[in-house]
Amino acid sequence: MIPVTSFAGKTVAVFGLGGSGLASCHALKAGGAEVIAADDNAENVAKAAQAGFITADLRNVSWANFAALVLAPGVPLTHPVPHWSVLKAREAGVEVIGDIELFCRERRRHAPDAPFVAITGTNGKSTTTALIAHLTKVAGYDTQMGGNIGTAILSLEPPRMGRVHVIEMSSYQIDLTPSLDPSVGILLNVSEDHIDRHGTIEHYAAVKERLVAGVQDGGTAIVGVDDGFCRDIADRLDRAGKNVVRISVKNPLASGIYVEHETIVRASGAARSEIARLGGIGSLRGLHNAQNAACASACALAMGIATEVLQNGLRSFPGLAHRMEQVGRRGNVLFVNDSKGTNADATAHALSSFADIFWIAGGKPKAGGITSLTEYFPRIRKAYLIGEAAAEFSGTLGERVPHDMSGTLDVAIASAARDAEASGLADAVVLLSPACASFDQYRNFEIRGTAFRDIVQALPGVKPVV
Repeated sequence: MIPVTSFAGKTVAVFGLGGSGLASCHALKAGGAEVIAADDNAENVAKAAQAGFITADLRNVSWANFAALVLAPGVPLTHPVPHWSVLKAREAGVEVIGDIELFCRERRRHAPDAPFVAITGTNGKSTTTALIAHLTKVAGYDTQMGGNIGTAILSLEPPRMGRVHVIEMSSYQIDLTPSLDPSVGILLNVSEDHIDRHGTIEHYAAVKERLVAGVQDGGTAIVGVDDGFCRDIADRLDRAGKNVVRISVKNPLASGIYVEHETIVRASGAARSEIARLGGIGSLRGLHNAQNAACASACALAMGIATEVLQNGLRSFPGLAHRMEQVGRRGNVLFVNDSKGTNADATAHALSSFADIFWIAGGKPKAGGITSLTEYFPRIRKAYLIGEAAAEFSGTLGERVPHDMSGTLDVAIASAARDAEASGLADAVVLLSPACASFDQYRNFEIRGTAFRDIVQALPGVKPVV
């Protein structure tokens, strides 16, 4: 845990008592603050009370003595309308911040030069975060990974030299971190997402920009420049005097890092040097993972990690669970768990990565279905449709893609494994990438992905991928 000493002797309200909220309560208390905990969910309030915290309905208390409101990132700050607790705080002149802001203040107080890597982007941030954490471990750092990827930041060990914090940040978390100042900030990409919480894509992009704009003096801002928003952001950072490293997987760069023929290249003026090779690394297959790897490599170089250590780290990266995860092989058939592909855009990355696919898709449908995936249909040898979306997906596939109405995951896996093996194809892939939420049959995508892995690994003759 990271004790939050910056509010010692003061009273702090904490609203939203899920994982990060409860961790904030513990960290504030450990640092000497008095905590008043609240939530709209009575069950969460009861858990906080059982943990020994004072709880209250913040609508019925005086805000005069509150030094801050620590808000959980899932609680609306601005759109579609500010949560009532935010309005109360503003009315009382109380600052509204999040748990990562608490971390930033502690780092500045106690270890301002300790390495702190913050990662954001519309797509790829979890894989990039996990990859950077893996690379820093390989390089010998005491690595603490958390934030949006899973572990609440205040549940990690405190900042110190030799220990790196690798933190994934959503736009919601950035919004609650006004003094965000990583030593390395990474912005992968920006495309339309979470407009319900930010109002416009322009505001969403502006929030993302703050992560790299806040990089501390002497630090490095790494920006993927394959979309217009990020190109403009990189140019603004340059004009502001930041140390900017541009990343592209689509075009060579005059200055920056780019990927060409599965090779990561660093360019500076007329000089070109090979940084690492991605060929044959199954966990980093596909153009989207090339961007993740290039950004992670730029981070490693900014931290002084040697290129040979970087290459070894890329080769040994196991991949992110449920994201293009190779869970087994039987003969020429590879089984890939991409349960985290919960919408068509995410599934497009998976479909673009293989040529002969036996595709398991379906679940709780999302707006737009799979109509945007038609360019990948020639790669699909057969589809196996499950869950509520099966009928809709069948209509979209029509006669262009052979498909079965499998209904459930176990039936789909058995059928896909049988057909892939019978096909005789040299590189057949049974791919779970549902393009749907899991909620019709599974509580979350992790449980769905674990079920896929367990069923596959129980098939006769399936061996681990090495």
